[in-house]
Amino acid sequence: MDHPAPQDEYLDLVDTNDQVIGKKKRSEVYAEGLSNFRVVNAFIVNSKGEIWIPRRTASKRGFPLCLDMSMGGHVESAETYEATLKRETQEELNLDTDKIQIRLLGHLSPQQDGVSCNMNVYEIKMDTVPDYNQDDFVEYFWLTPQALLEKLATGDKCKDDLPRLVKIFYGE
Repeated sequence: MDHPAPQDEYLDLVDTNDQVIGKKKRSEVYAEGLSNFRVVNAFIVNSKGEIWIPRRTASKRGFPLCLDMSMGGHVESAETYEATLKRETQEELNLDTDKIQIRLLGHLSPQQDGVSCNMNVYEIKMDTVPDYNQDDFVEYFWLTPQALLEKLATGDKCKDDLPRLVKIFYGE
């Protein structure tokens, strides 16, 4: 089943200090292989220290059927990291950030941390599976950081930044 491509929104382009220096359409950012844009990512972590790791749908433009962060999304032009977090958490997980326990783990950049773009990474504490959007994800796993890294080492595919973020924020 074909899904229409999401709107080709404008993304802010930023300098090495994460200050806006311009904007381009998302399709142009990817076509040109740029890394100076912004995203948010979040991990849901339960009381056992396991991370909720979903698998993307086959219809995703990037990384179809790959394991993913619990939530992620592009910061649209003139939008803040916090506004994107609120919007994407609602869209992908049906969670209201005003009603859940959430905290900023850190800010990463391609220059300092070797990630794909500028990003704020958050953590959501909860023991239940979110009412996730089935247009985004097809299945999920509760995995310790070590179990996730072992799953990837045995050949399961994932978004490029997933193992790096897990190692940075949850150790090897």
